[in-house]
This record gives sequence, structure tokens and C-alpha cells, in this order.
Amino acid sequence: MNSDKNLITAENLYDLQVITDPQISPDGKHIIFNVQRVDRDSEKKYSNLWIVPTDGGETRQFTYGDQRDRHARWSPDGREIAFLSNRQEETQEQIYIIPFFGGEARPLTKLKGSFAGFEWSPGGETLAFQFRSKDAEAVEREADEQKKKLGVVARRITSLEYKAEGAGFLPQEKWHIWTVDTSSAETQQLTEGDHHNTGPRWSPDGSQILFLSNRSPHPDKDIDAIDLFLIPAEGGEETKIEAPYGRKFNASFSPDGQWIAYLGREKTGAFYQNNSLYILPVNGGESRNLTKPYDLHLELATVADIDLSEGSNLPIWSLDGQFIYVMAVSRGDQPLLAIAVSDEGGEPQRVIEEPGVIGEFSFDATQDGIAALWSFLSSTGQVVLKEQNKPGITILTQFNQDLLTQLELGEIEEITFTGPGGEELDGWILKPPDFDPNRQYPSILEIHGGPQTQYGRVFMHEFYYLAAQGYVVSWCNPRGSQGYGEDFSGAIFNNWGTVDYDDIMAWADLIAEKPYIDSSRMGVAGGSYGGYMTIWVISHTDRFKAAVAQRLVSNFISFHGSSDMNMLSEHLVGTLAPPWEDIENYWRQSPMSAVGNASTPTLIIHSLNDLRVPSEQGEQVFVALQQKGVDSELVLFPDESHGLSRNGRTDRRVARLEHMARWFEKYLKQD
Repeated sequence: MNSDKNLITAENLYDLQVITDPQISPDGKHIIFNVQRVDRDSEKKYSNLWIVPTDGGETRQFTYGDQRDRHARWSPDGREIAFLSNRQEETQEQIYIIPFFGGEARPLTKLKGSFAGFEWSPGGETLAFQFRSKDAEAVEREADEQKKKLGVVARRITSLEYKAEGAGFLPQEKWHIWTVDTSSAETQQLTEGDHHNTGPRWSPDGSQILFLSNRSPHPDKDIDAIDLFLIPAEGGEETKIEAPYGRKFNASFSPDGQWIAYLGREKTGAFYQNNSLYILPVNGGESRNLTKPYDLHLELATVADIDLSEGSNLPIWSLDGQFIYVMAVSRGDQPLLAIAVSDEGGEPQRVIEEPGVIGEFSFDATQDGIAALWSFLSSTGQVVLKEQNKPGITILTQFNQDLLTQLELGEIEEITFTGPGGEELDGWILKPPDFDPNRQYPSILEIHGGPQTQYGRVFMHEFYYLAAQGYVVSWCNPRGSQGYGEDFSGAIFNNWGTVDYDDIMAWADLIAEKPYIDSSRMGVAGGSYGGYMTIWVISHTDRFKAAVAQRLVSNFISFHGSSDMNMLSEHLVGTLAPPWEDIENYWRQSPMSAVGNASTPTLIIHSLNDLRVPSEQGEQVFVALQQKGVDSELVLFPDESHGLSRNGRTDRRVARLEHMARWFEKYLKQD
């Protein structure tokens, strides 16, 4: 190891800044973006807006203070920036406007509730935004100190949509479309009713607003019944756009206002299927799936633990209406693609050729300049500029580079191998910083969550941390992952723990055959679906000497109805029937059905406020292993959600990593 360099630590999570949401100015000269930092004393996370010139000038901080500034959007003339901030009240965001060329930010709204993004009108006079008002009971409780002190007395729940991972119990109020005048700050609620109205987008002439809504009798059960609607910008009668039945999201107008592009799915309930790109005439009619011939999944679906994309994968039309720009996942990459609208337009084209993961992107007014968040294996996400008329990209920021250049991270080898089913599979091997090819090392195999996600060419702090402890760390994309086509992703539909297990074990065989691997000291770890698969692995083989399973699903029967996904577990698993109609199928795919065979020492990590996978799923496994006399521990984190490893409180993220290191140290290094 280079003696001048250090090893990465769990505590470095305090030092790493997270970059998100780069937005290029209309004139293409500046990019505004978010930078998140952690305050060690309070454990709070703050974000401010930063600016970088596209000509390579100095990066500078644009807003200051211990608050959360985010979702910055340029006015059409580039003179002002609207953004969301909680600078006046920690628990309440508002929309603010700040002049780009100097001046104070002024609040544009004074509402009680939650914002979910906004968009400038073409002329810049108005913002359309998605907002959910706070329940009247909650407003009344906060206004009365005694009621506020006593808290909620009871919750009356009448819909399956009553809680959400990372958000907790949901308000009774629905999302609606609002507008606010950027001069007078006058707000207007355009939509009403007991159904959600989301995703407002302006028509090119500024006369109408497009949005999505599920108007079925039971939207919480019929989740795919989403339709497109138009409403006059000043309010009035809504118009439904006739379109085929199916889930729709992230819609946008063509430049001439005659077409709508949206992402959607054809099949009902099949979680594995591709998100496809559709176009539809504004006047209604037949929609056309532009990406079906190419078997593409259009989503930000690459696993990462540092770079967290906050934006949506919104289709952006080219100015001439001939192409649509959209994100995809593809064999470890997350590219920005240009999709031709006409059948004669040819194959999808990568806008950025460099391998890596694109997090978010935006265009200037001419579409000659593209700002993007780009991450690759050895670097956290940076703001980059792509000029359409030039090859390559320009990296404009260097966040975290001062730290990373001081660290010896280890080398990563990328491998493509043929799996048991004949498919080409991708995997990665990270060697420890002091790697000696003449030694034999203990190893840790990591399994990703989802399962419909992918590991990719993105910086993973956890992997580097474990490698710094002296392990060879490896990971791969087994069947069930995204990025390899719909059949590949759907291979485990109603079939969890079969071909995915085969692929993971084939990868373990490949790793074990490396001359620098001690095959008697192999560990396995994973979270969410990866936690499920970790328990499945130790219940079907004893080849691993230690395991760490996190936020895991263990019993699909008890999981049904206890998750924020509610009854949707039947679609996730693939039985398409509730447990009382197909209980053997649920049990067949549950690790608890085979946990009696487990003998591998196992650490189980779970969060007590995990609404996606309740902690009882991990507790069931812990109790079973204890009853069997298998060495096991259960570590529970209070107040944390399913996303602890990515966005939890930093001291708890550090503790989680240290528990993992302690467990593997005990079984993979000590005799």
C-alpha cells in the first residue's frame, strides 16, 4: 500500500458531500445544483445550492445557512431561480425565488403541507406545483400547545394507502395541482376531489396544464388505472385524454403541443416489466411504445449508497420533436439515451458515451449543452457538461476529491461470465488496498436489493470500507436484476430463490476459484431483497462461514399486508393471489420455509421504523436461529427506515458498518 495514503473509514461518511439535481441555465453558461452535508454535532443533514460556470470557472456556493435548499429551477429568461427551502420553519418547506445576479431570496408561498416539485410557465409569470395540504386535525393540533404535547389520539384508516416508507403515516388529504403568480405570490388550487392529481406540466403555449390522476373507484387497489388530464392554466373544466389502460407517469408535451410522451407499463401488477416510453396524440387515440423493440427499462435503478438522485426520469423532447431524451439502465451503466420518434429513426443513441451512472440531467434553451450528474466506480457523483457538437464530457466539479485522493481504495476488476442459464452476467471484484497476489484473502459477496435494480459502475462506500478491512469484496447482477431485458428481470417472477440463487452460487464458485481467495473464509451479505437472498443462501448451503442479512424479507405470508406495499406483495412475489388462496406458493418462496437447515453464523440488522419490510421479518429469522443454536445476533436501529444504509442518520450508518466489520472479523479472520 502507498504509505502516503490512508484507508477509507466508516467515519468518512461525515466527510462525503452528496451532489444532486444539476440544472443548466437557459443560456448554457451556468449550472445550479444541490450539495448535502452532515453536521456532526446535531447529526442533521443540510443542503445548499451551488453554482458552477460551464466554461470551467470556479465553483461557488450560492445559498447559505443550516437548512435544506433543493429543487432549484431557472426562470425561462435565466434571471431568477425558484427553489424549495425550509429556511423559515424546519418542518415546512415553501417555494422561494432568488435573483441570479444578486439579491435576497423571497418566499413565494405560505402554505401548510408538502410540496412535490414545480415547473415554470413558458412565459415565467406562473409556477405550477404539486402540493398536499396538511390535514385539518394536524393543523389544529399544532396550533394548540396542549394537543401538540399529547400528540395523535387515534388514526382512522379507511384506505390501503395510509403509510409510506420514509414518510410514515400519510395525511388524509390528496395531492393536487396549484399555481402561484411569481409577482403577486397569489396561489390558486386548480384541482380538487378525493383522488391524487400529480405531475403538472405546462403546455408549450402556457394555456393548459397536463397532469396524471387515478379516478378509479378504488385507486389503492387498482394502481394501474392512471389517466392523463388537461386543465386550463387559470382553472376550470378538466379534460381527460383518451389513452389505453395502464400505469402512466412522468408525462411531457412535445414542442408543438400536439403529442404527449410518458413512461408506462402494459401489464397489470408485474413488477419486473420494463418502464417503456410512449407517445400519444393530445387529442387522444392510439399510443405507441417507442422502446418496446429495444427491450429497455427506463428508470434510475442503479444501487448506490452515496449519490441519491432526487429528480424524476422525465422524457425531454428535442426542439425539432424528432427525438426524446430519457434515462435507462443497461448492464451496469445508467445512460442518457436519445430515442427516435419515427420508426425510421434507428436504434437508441447514447448521448454520453463514457461508462458510468447518470443520475439526473437538464438541457439549456438551445439543447446544445447538457448538464448531468455522473458517477463512476472510483468517484462520487460530479456535475459534468456534455456539448452536443463535441465528443466526450467535461467534469466541472471536484467534490470529495480532496478526500479520495488521500485514500488507497483498492482496484476493481470487471468480469463478464456465462451463468447457469446461458446468459451473460456481469460482476465486479474489489481487491483490498494492500493486495498481494501471492496471499489468500477472506472474501465477502454482496447481493443487491430490489430485486428489480442493478449493481453498476458507481461509487459504493460500503464496498470500499469492507475492502479496507482486508477483504476481497465481490458483487454481480443475477437473474431478477434490471438492465438485461424484461425476460431476465422476470425470470424470478413467482420464482424467487431459484435461478437467482443459481446465478449467485455460480458467481461464488467463480470467486472461490481465484488463486488469491481462501474458499474456507467466504462471507455473504445483502439488504432488502439482498437480505432475503442472504437468508435463502444460508438455508440452502453451508459454504459461507459468516453472513450479514439486513432489512430482509423472510416470510411472505406475514409480509403480506404489513408492508407499506400492502397487498402488492402478491405482485412483487408473483403469485398474483392473496395468501389465503395460494399459501403454499407464498411459503415455497419464503426463506423461513428452509431456515431450519441454516448453520451459518448470521448477524441480522433491521430498522424499527422500516415500513417497507417490518422488523418482525428479521426477528423471525433471529428467533429461529437462536432456537437452533446457530450463533446469531440482532441489531435494531430506532427511528430509521428501510433506507438506513443510504440516507439514515450518519452515526447510525457508521454503527451499521462497524457491526458488519465486527461480525466478519470474528468469523472470517479469527481461528
